[in-house]
Amino acid sequence: MYKINLFLIVFSLFITSYIFAQILPSYPERSVTDSTYIQTSVTQVSEGAIEPDFYIVGPGDKIFISISGIEEAVYNLMINQEGYLYIPKVGGVDLRNKTLAEAKSIILTRLQKSYKNVEYFISLSDFRKIRVSLVGDVKKPSTYIVTSNSRLIDLLKMSYGLTVTSDFRNIKINSKDGSKNNYDYLSFLRLGDFSQNPFLKDGDVIIIDRINKMITINGLVKYPAHYEFKENETLASIINLAGGLLFNARKDSIELIRFAEDSKTQFSKYYTYDYIQNNLIPLFNGDQVLVRELPEFFIPQYVTINGKVRYPGFYKIIKDKTKLTEIIKEAGGFLEDASLADATLSRTDVETKKDPEFERIKLIPRADMTDDEYDYYKSKSRQRSGKVVTDFEKLFKENILSEDIILRTGDEINVPEKKNYITLIGQVVNPGNIIYQPGLKVEDYIQLAGGFSWRALENDVRVVKVNTGEWIDSDDIDQLEPGDTIWILENPPGPKFWSVFTTSLSVLGQVAAVIAATVAVIIATR
Repeated sequence: MYKINLFLIVFSLFITSYIFAQILPSYPERSVTDSTYIQTSVTQVSEGAIEPDFYIVGPGDKIFISISGIEEAVYNLMINQEGYLYIPKVGGVDLRNKTLAEAKSIILTRLQKSYKNVEYFISLSDFRKIRVSLVGDVKKPSTYIVTSNSRLIDLLKMSYGLTVTSDFRNIKINSKDGSKNNYDYLSFLRLGDFSQNPFLKDGDVIIIDRINKMITINGLVKYPAHYEFKENETLASIINLAGGLLFNARKDSIELIRFAEDSKTQFSKYYTYDYIQNNLIPLFNGDQVLVRELPEFFIPQYVTINGKVRYPGFYKIIKDKTKLTEIIKEAGGFLEDASLADATLSRTDVETKKDPEFERIKLIPRADMTDDEYDYYKSKSRQRSGKVVTDFEKLFKENILSEDIILRTGDEINVPEKKNYITLIGQVVNPGNIIYQPGLKVEDYIQLAGGFSWRALENDVRVVKVNTGEWIDSDDIDQLEPGDTIWILENPPGPKFWSVFTTSLSVLGQVAAVIAATVAVIIATR
């Protein structure tokens, strides 16, 4: 029994994977197939005033009749199961297969024969219930009771839902009068075409087919996707169904890819959008439509300037022409407190690739790194992605034009405020910022900060350079620059007495145990 159940499970999985291996339509309206909304009957609702020329009356509909003269006669009558309406003092009226407009005309004609010099008011006062069937590729084929003003969408919403393989664009409705019609449900959902969302009639059989044939439209349309193939569809209609072309679509060469008669070889035909709109170009199963993008169309060309310029913000550039000096001039130039030494140009569109070596080293504990690995790790950590190497001081103070970079869209120019101070951190009495004074050395700034604190490691003072972030021993620094940071490391505290005492006792205990064991061995061997 267990083997049989296992076989059935594997077989069902195989069948499911086989079914879903086929390419299925991918447009967003198909999410309706995931609906869990279930209703066994539909309540009476209205989408507005009934259109008398389209609504077909039938058994169960209620007709309101008012005859106003010397006295008013009011009737609320129901069409019987044979399709007749009986009016008191008038007789029966045949309303079979009549629209509401035709029924009202027939009733009025009969009333005028029996009543003279009176006013008439005739209207539909209540809907009848009808029975329709939903069959085919649906989750639960069944018969449903709906009101006579229900449309196709009402039935599909109240049913147990469609499947992922249901064909939305080739829904068949067979009626009791022998008529058979096809409807494109997607055209109603996408375009609001009510002709593709018909009123249902008593006894209608709605047949949902399984997807068999498809076409594809890709590229610059609003809804690129796989679509069910529909007979007699044209290239213009599928583009319209896909939402039309986007503003940056190329209209001079829309490509139609088609299979040859051998169903293996493909060939292409090209059409302009105007030709497509004015000519009927039929589509066939397996066709693919490609709408390409206009090159370099509506691509904004701008850079951003932040910081100490007169007018920071966004600036338009001319591709491959606008230079750094030109855009700084347009921004009003630098302010007095601008730091050209710290100004940077960053390129945001630089392709960033992961460095596998850096990713590997990041996972290694520091103690397990080699010196080369640690140096590489530090260098990569300091690296600024997208930074363009250019010297603002040489360009704007010394007028060295080789530093004048041609800008690209998305570039960011940052001009920070001058850092007219040296920062001291770590083990000094008063850490913080001290105004920069040319000529002062590291030791001078430490003295200005109150000197070393009592736990300072005085022989290990480092300087963090403002531009690179590099750590340099203070002995190797000849001249400090504004913005540099002096870092005084902490001398780690020695071990506490109790810790030393307990460790010593532990060691002495182990030594005593070894001596005792040795003495015991010597005595035993005598």
